[in-house]
Amino acid sequence: MNKYLMYAPMAVFGLTAFFLFQYFMHQNEPFAFRDNLVPELIGFCLEGFFWIGLLSYFQKSREMQRKNELWLSLRGSLRSFLSYLDIGFLDQHAEPMPSVVLEKDPKIIQRFINQIESQELDLESMVYLKKTCIHSLGLVRDLVPVAAQLSANHMRWWIAITDSMRHLADSNDRQKLEKNTLILLKNIQEFDALEY
Repeated sequence: MNKYLMYAPMAVFGLTAFFLFQYFMHQNEPFAFRDNLVPELIGFCLEGFFWIGLLSYFQKSREMQRKNELWLSLRGSLRSFLSYLDIGFLDQHAEPMPSVVLEKDPKIIQRFINQIESQELDLESMVYLKKTCIHSLGLVRDLVPVAAQLSANHMRWWIAITDSMRHLADSNDRQKLEKNTLILLKNIQEFDALEY
């Protein structure tokens, strides 16, 4: 639903209450219409304004919570890929990033992009990346309808993520694997940049 359409009743109640209050303050004839009905109408308009405002707020917050859960489920499906990538670039004696960071923090994608562009993965890490893409591809593809619930743009970038993951799973040399990993990371970065 369009947010302006949702807030239209609030505007109607608010403006009506304002004009009725102006009328109430400026009409001073004895036995005027205002003596009986206008204060009640003002109260009714104010109640309508606040009730619609509260309901709109709760509806909006529930919708945002639902969209956040959808986004987290989408990003969570990429956790194993990002985890193997993190392990592949780990320095000796360094600890891998927690799963929560891999799932929720969009800033790590830029870090991985920088590392792919400046460092080389070892052969074992490349094998793990390829394997995790093969195993995750079905799940990631099945989540396209979930991305569509966020927006058409989310769906488009999720399809691009799925496609780049498929290319990565099909890669059979270092150059293709690194190139497709970089494309996949950039697609994830574009997906993360979208508002929902």
